[in-house]
Amino acid sequence: MKKKPFHMLAVSWVLIVFLIPFSANAADAKQLDIQAISDAAGTKASMTADGVARIGWSRDKVPVEVDGLDFPSAAGLGSWAAFKPVPAGGVMVMGDTVVFEDEITPAMDAAFAHGLEITALHNHFVFDRPPAYFMHIGGHAQNAAELARGVKAIWDAIKGVREARPVPADRFAGTVPNITGEYDTAALEKILKAEGKRNGKVVKFTFERTASMHGAKLGESLGLATWAAFSGNQGHAVVDGDFAMTAAEVQPVMHALRKAGLHIVALHNHMIGETPAYYFLHYWGKGEPQQLAQGVRAALDTQQR
Repeated sequence: MKKKPFHMLAVSWVLIVFLIPFSANAADAKQLDIQAISDAAGTKASMTADGVARIGWSRDKVPVEVDGLDFPSAAGLGSWAAFKPVPAGGVMVMGDTVVFEDEITPAMDAAFAHGLEITALHNHFVFDRPPAYFMHIGGHAQNAAELARGVKAIWDAIKGVREARPVPADRFAGTVPNITGEYDTAALEKILKAEGKRNGKVVKFTFERTASMHGAKLGESLGLATWAAFSGNQGHAVVDGDFAMTAAEVQPVMHALRKAGLHIVALHNHMIGETPAYYFLHYWGKGEPQQLAQGVRAALDTQQR
C-alpha cells in the first residue's frame, strides 16, 4: 500500500480539525428551528456563529437613573435568552431578564408554571432608581419552541404588570403589621420544630447547615444557616429570612415558598470554595404568623438535612 506524502496527511488533519466544529455548529443550527423559536417567543431569533439561537428584549420603556445618570438601556438593561442543543438530547436555555421590584414575583411564577428554573436573582447596580434586578433563568426541554414559550410567558407577565401600573410600585400589596412583639411563640415552635429566640420585639428561628472549607467545619456560627424572623403581632406579621441550600435543593425550596405565597427577593451565593457548595435565598412574606410559619416549614421539608 502506497503511503500518502506527509504534506497530504497534514492537510487532511487540518481539514478534520476545522470541519469537526463546523459540522457540530451546522448540526446545532439544523436542530434549532429559528422560525419556530421566533414564533413561540413572539420576537425574532438570530443564530450565532457557534450554533446558539438568541432572543432579546430591551427594557427601555421605564426610565432608569443610575448614580444620577439617565441610564441607556443598551448599557446593561437588556433581557435575553439563548438556546442550544445538548449531547444528551433536547435543548437547553439560559437567560437573564431585567425586573423591577413589583415584577419579580409575577415573572418567577410564570417561569415556574412553564417548567423553567430561576438560577439567580440579584442586582447589577447600586444607586439605581427605580431599583432594577436581574432574574437569571435556565431549563431543558425536548425542543427550543417549548422553552421559548416559557421565556415569552415571563416577559408577558412583566409587560402585564407595567400595563396595569406604568410606574413600578414601591412596596408589596397588603397592610403593614403593627410591631408589638406579642406572638404565640409556642404555636410557631410547634410548626417550625425549633426553639424561637427573642430579640426585642422580634422572634427568630435558626436551622444550622454544615459544610467544610480549608479543612474546617462550617456551621451556624460562621453564617451557614437557614433562618426566619417574625416582626409584628399575634395576628399579623412579616416573616423574612434566608435559606441555605445545596444545588439540588434550590428549585424545590423556591417552589414551596411560592406555593405558600412567600416572595423570593434574592438568590445568590455567600461563599466560594465550601463543600458542598451552598446557595442562599432571601424571602419576605406578610400575613398571619402561623400561616407564614407553615410556608417556611413546607420549604424546610423539601431539604435533605
